Amino acid sequence: MLTASTLQLFIALTNSMKITRALISVSDKTGIASFARALEGQGIDIISTGGTAELLRNEGVPVREISSFTAFPEVLEGRVKTLHPRVHGGLLYKRGNPKHEAEARECGFEPIDLVVVNLYPFEATIAKPDVTFAEAIENIDIGGPSMIRSAAKNYESVTVVVDPADYDVVLENMRNNDGETTLRLRERLAIRAFIKTSEYDRVISNFLEKEQVTEASFSVSLPLVTRLRYGENPHQSAALYGDFNKHFEKLHGKELSFNNILDISAATNLIGEFEEPTVAILKHTNPCGKKPLPRINKRLLAGSLFVTARSTKYWPKRSGKFSARSSSLRNSNPKPARFCRRKRTCASSS
Repeated sequence: MLTASTLQLFIALTNSMKITRALISVSDKTGIASFARALEGQGIDIISTGGTAELLRNEGVPVREISSFTAFPEVLEGRVKTLHPRVHGGLLYKRGNPKHEAEARECGFEPIDLVVVNLYPFEATIAKPDVTFAEAIENIDIGGPSMIRSAAKNYESVTVVVDPADYDVVLENMRNNDGETTLRLRERLAIRAFIKTSEYDRVISNFLEKEQVTEASFSVSLPLVTRLRYGENPHQSAALYGDFNKHFEKLHGKELSFNNILDISAATNLIGEFEEPTVAILKHTNPCGKKPLPRINKRLLAGSLFVTARSTKYWPKRSGKFSARSSSLRNSNPKPARFCRRKRTCASSS
């Protein structure tokens, strides 16, 4: 026999959620007008803030100002506008939960089913050479992360979008489900939302650490570059994170594996040890021998590194940091071949 709570969970996990109201507040306005127009075309009530609301109105999209929705004005130069119970109550109450539904009605909470938010450009702000500390602080977003986290926590009922690249995905999902989004999509978008707020906080804390070093913690967050062909062994999975593609250009050939990335990293580090043209041999990241080649044309080698992994060739643009992660700690037995050229030095492995 199903209890009320079990039935409620079953409904939440199996049913799609119809979107009737959306809250849109974005700093990066790429594609937002067409996205909002598509939502409005489906009869969705759109709430918006500040510059986003102005842009949408100029594009002919009807919107409600957030102050109209909350019945409270934006104050403190916009620092407080979405930090309001009607916003977070509308996001967080559990649909289908009798107690939550009753309290929402009592408090006048209107459900918000879709949140579209991207954050103040803090990272771009602190990258400016003449940025002041006060300017940086002012670009720390408070309301945006709060709405994102509220929506993501209640992903069983609410769809949250933090990346313009997902606008078309959401619209297609709604078209295929009669204006609803699926639980699977909401789960994926919620994960992306928590990743985004985590990265945002990391950038802020790293910046503030430069102003007053606490050494309380150290964190690294690297974006996914690509899934690798396989891990340390062919039956295992692996992925590459960081900024590898900013420093290495693929010329041709099949995709690299985890072990290929390790060998490229080892070759790059080895080459940095020499100033004169030198040939070195590597086997599974281990240098096996080296020999100076004083007669090699130094101009040919200067400032470059050329890596060949069997039929795959990469041309590094400049040195950089990258990280590969495999699902195994066991050694494999690949047989890659390498020829590297950088800083007037050659390195190869076989």
